[in-house]
Amino acid sequence: MATISNSGPTNIGTTSTSNYTDNLDDYSVDARSTEGPADQFETAWTNTKATQWFGYYKTIPELKKAIDFHATWCVGQGYTADPETQVILEHITGWGEDTFNSICWNMVVNKKIYGDAFAEIIRDPESGELINLKVLDPASIKIVVDRKGILKRYEQVNKTGLKNNLTFEPKDILHLCNDRVADEIHGTSVIEACEWIILARNEAMDDYRKVLHRNVSPLKIVHLDTDNQTKINTFISMWEKTVKDKETIFIPKGNVEVEIPNVQLQEPTGWIRYLENFFYVAVGVPKVIVGGSEEFTEASSKIAYLSYEMQYKREQSEFEKDFWNQVQLKIKFETPVSLKNEMLQSEQKQPEYGVGMQQSETQPGKNE
Repeated sequence: MATISNSGPTNIGTTSTSNYTDNLDDYSVDARSTEGPADQFETAWTNTKATQWFGYYKTIPELKKAIDFHATWCVGQGYTADPETQVILEHITGWGEDTFNSICWNMVVNKKIYGDAFAEIIRDPESGELINLKVLDPASIKIVVDRKGILKRYEQVNKTGLKNNLTFEPKDILHLCNDRVADEIHGTSVIEACEWIILARNEAMDDYRKVLHRNVSPLKIVHLDTDNQTKINTFISMWEKTVKDKETIFIPKGNVEVEIPNVQLQEPTGWIRYLENFFYVAVGVPKVIVGGSEEFTEASSKIAYLSYEMQYKREQSEFEKDFWNQVQLKIKFETPVSLKNEMLQSEQKQPEYGVGMQQSETQPGKNE
């Protein structure tokens, strides 16, 4: 960037160069390595972001509903099992007021929030038969593996800070991992990848709310014809009271001048809607699944529904296999109604327009 050095009132012929640059840095992503086993006797891992992610879930409505709906689609239809297994599972009460269905729903929700879900497997000491499943707080669980990365034990960290951690053998914990990759010893939270989108969307909505509020109650700059602090404080008290009580204040002419800055109201709803749609892509739950269908055509809704079938069926299959491997009981989750057959029938009726599409949906123009 060039800077002007004046040797006279209007001399711009002499310039010098500074070290300032206005080049923008390219976007980059920090490199990361897996948190797999290290070259030591034991490697332990605790989710240090658990409370932060739980805060997002409790605070961000679209995140909570996306995760809740996903869990409902996966296990909300119930399950089937052989009569003996059915009797065992119907007597599970969790923390006292649970059912097996509510425990499964809770586990899927935890799996998505934290990346891992844990439940204590409680068996009859004599027969070894399952008598209960108690969901545990993932924030309190430490996963410990040996030098080869094989699961060795779980430790439940005492929330009171006392050093009396409970230790569990792997056979005593039902552990669900979300999208575990490479040699990681834990799962991956869905919140981690969409955190920026969540923050950007909510910042935009908060900013827009402030702008709208300023249009109703605009910012005022008051110029007082005095520098006496006592008089200034008296005026502030009078002004605040009149604004609060919606009264009228009478001031001698020339003592006060009120300036109202011009606030430029820009339309941010397009940006907010883009971030919202981007969020549902990132979290892996189509917007139409949670009821946001106003901007979708029938065809695009069907495609979104059909593509989501692969996601929740994978979730169901993993849960069923984990339950068999870790609890030694076979279950089969019921699946929601599929649109696959209906879309195939539509394709046979109108094959020239593609799967499940109508002629009107292939024409250019704005979707109604």
